[in-house]
Amino acid sequence: MSDRAAVVLLSGGLDSAVTLAVARSEGFACHCLSIDYGQRHRIEIDAAGKVAKALGATQHKVVRFDLRVFGASALTDPAIDVPEAPGEGIPATYVPARNTIFLSLALAWGEVLGASDIFIGANAVDYSGYPDCRPEYLHAFEAMANLATKAGVEGKRLTLHRPLIYLTKAEIIRRGANLDVNLADTVSCYQATAEGLACGRCDACRLRRAGFERARISDPTRYA
Repeated sequence: MSDRAAVVLLSGGLDSAVTLAVARSEGFACHCLSIDYGQRHRIEIDAAGKVAKALGATQHKVVRFDLRVFGASALTDPAIDVPEAPGEGIPATYVPARNTIFLSLALAWGEVLGASDIFIGANAVDYSGYPDCRPEYLHAFEAMANLATKAGVEGKRLTLHRPLIYLTKAEIIRRGANLDVNLADTVSCYQATAEGLACGRCDACRLRRAGFERARISDPTRYA
């Protein structure tokens, strides 16, 4: 394996796990970063640890950055219910500025590591319509990062990799299967139990279940 260092944002969900596997397959030494932001499905942090170990990450760091102080999202405010039916517009599970915060932390750690590569499992096909998953946003962040850092100013250009951006959920699942990702270790549900059991009703569960059906791969998700 190459000694090229990369920071991989690893939530513990399906998409980020497959992204880590892609980065490893491309020869990167992967430094995984998970954010405990006060999400109601905190069990995904435990899942991230399992995935990082199973896929041979160089290290796995968990940073606490509590977004419950702002609330305004069903994932960080217990007074807001997780929607269990498809709706219009940006859903209540959108967490204000979440990917901007996460990518900024990854950027900071990458500078410390001397890493010129960051991987994120953002997807713009089978997703919930979050504005910070769009290709134009990620392109803009990459441009900003190369203006805002010492490394960028000194000519060490950062690349923001988004290997799943144009894949369907079924294609992501097949990619993960081909890369020997144990998808049973991942947690996608927005209101998973402390044991990791999925509700089967939220938007993340619906997208995940439909993805396995379309991929014609047995769904290993444990449902409540």
